[in-house]
Amino acid sequence: MTKTIDWYDGIATECLPLESTRQLRDSGFVVIPGPVIQGGCERLSSAFDHAMRMADPADVRTARNGFSTRLDDFVNRGPGFDGIYIYPPLLAACRQIIGEPFKLSGMRGRTLHPGAPAEAHHVDVPYQDRANGWPLVGCILMVDAFDAENGATRFVPGSHLTPHGPVGVTNDAREEQIVACGPAGSMIIFNASAWHSPGANRSARPRRSIQAHFIPRHARA
Repeated sequence: MTKTIDWYDGIATECLPLESTRQLRDSGFVVIPGPVIQGGCERLSSAFDHAMRMADPADVRTARNGFSTRLDDFVNRGPGFDGIYIYPPLLAACRQIIGEPFKLSGMRGRTLHPGAPAEAHHVDVPYQDRANGWPLVGCILMVDAFDAENGATRFVPGSHLTPHGPVGVTNDAREEQIVACGPAGSMIIFNASAWHSPGANRSARPRRSIQAHFIPRHARA
């Protein structure tokens, strides 16, 4: 346990710029440059496709409407993904939000296919629901650029501090939401109690990403 505390105390909080720290605290999400990937975004794209292609079909989950494909356990899909979950600004954000020793709960790849409709806003864990791992930090690494046409993730700023979920308030959410856009290789870090959802993919291309969650060390993954 001492080694865990030493590791936690050694996280350099200054790795996350002050403006990003403020936005994460106040809005519940921030878009920052992601980790440097050896070989660049093209190498990341190829590694993502290879992991999806070589996976046991039993591990691949496709949504009922066929517009979304997920593959879990990306932490073990190749060394090219290791730099994601140890990225210093991400760890600094986890320290800021979780406020105690934490661990990686899971990492997965997701493809949002062309024609996918917008999804309803949701939270990954309800506000102050400690029984289910709150506070929880999420991150999304953009394998492809996220834009308003290909279903970039939408967030409602400040909703991570709301004690109720987004059910019944979708009209207000649509008016207040911000689309988290960025070039390939960017990373979204968010408080997982924030209301969020993917938009509609109106483009002719898939939108790929790698997603991860971090929880308090004592919580159940």
